[in-house]
Amino acid sequence: MQHTNWTDRKFSRIEDDGLLPNILERLDGTEYRLAGKLAEEEDFDLFGRTGGKWSIMEQLGHLITLEPLWARRVLDIIGGKEIMTEADMSNAATAKGNFNSRQLEGLLDEFGERREVFLDLLRNATPADLEKTSLHPRLKTPMRIVDLAYFVAEHDDHHLAKINAMIWQ
Repeated sequence: MQHTNWTDRKFSRIEDDGLLPNILERLDGTEYRLAGKLAEEEDFDLFGRTGGKWSIMEQLGHLITLEPLWARRVLDIIGGKEIMTEADMSNAATAKGNFNSRQLEGLLDEFGERREVFLDLLRNATPADLEKTSLHPRLKTPMRIVDLAYFVAEHDDHHLAKINAMIWQ
């Protein structure tokens, strides 16, 4: 099964703010879905690369490196910044992270700690904050907090699907 490239994805505006609790549930569950998928680590290779792509550990490391960006973007929206903070599309932090030399448990803990910061920002957003927008720099589309939350949940699932494909290959 072919994965759509992340940068080829398009995202429509979420019209119903009432979906935010559901999206928060997805975001909160990512840590546990990762832990569940990787619980049987002796049954597969966490460190192997196929076709020059990231290993499972590097996929997890990539998710960790992006957590501060997600938090920054929430603050950009709340603060009325016209354009959100840009992502480093070269993924230099993932490349330099040396995630294959780290322990799985430590990476999962780090992800959980960083994700909690993002979730706290989302949960503490006021009704007025939820109406504010900021332009996504790559997509060139305005996003509200609910749109950003959905974007991040989809990004999580994109990498969870990649990890799953590596486990079952």
